Amino acid sequence: MKELKIQLLTREAFSPFGEVMELESAEHFTINNGTTERYHKLATADVEGEDAKVIMSVFEGQSFSAPIEIKMMERHPLGSQSFMPLDRRPYVVVVAENGSDNKPMEPQAFLVKANQGVNYFKNSWHHPLISLEDVSQFLVVDRDGGGDNLEEVYFDTPYVIDSLLVAK
Repeated sequence: MKELKIQLLTREAFSPFGEVMELESAEHFTINNGTTERYHKLATADVEGEDAKVIMSVFEGQSFSAPIEIKMMERHPLGSQSFMPLDRRPYVVVVAENGSDNKPMEPQAFLVKANQGVNYFKNSWHHPLISLEDVSQFLVVDRDGGGDNLEEVYFDTPYVIDSLLVAK
């Protein structure tokens, strides 16, 4: 197996794969007669297809602990997919750039803070949900509609996350 080191999620490091959703530095303003702060446009949903629509769901992910094997990656060619934690727990995202053979290149692992969400761009290779600490719920915004919106690729040699500590 090949070892993956965890890095802290930042907007800059994650920008090839999608958007980081967090309140810090977001455009915000007061609404509802001063009783609510709106953190505006944290990410943009992007869907394709004649009958496509944006939907919202709740995913409940089982908890992982190290070592975590990364055997496969998936992507959604017809729509973006965003995850925002509802339980305020950290989680891990694993992403990879697209290679010349149209398969994922070497993955990168990010530790996502409990107050951050991610919005994967269309066609961004990513590993399925990796919850930490306990079963966790996520608000998910993605695409519903016809067409094949899921590609999966399995690695010949799996990767492993041996430690959940951020690499320095």
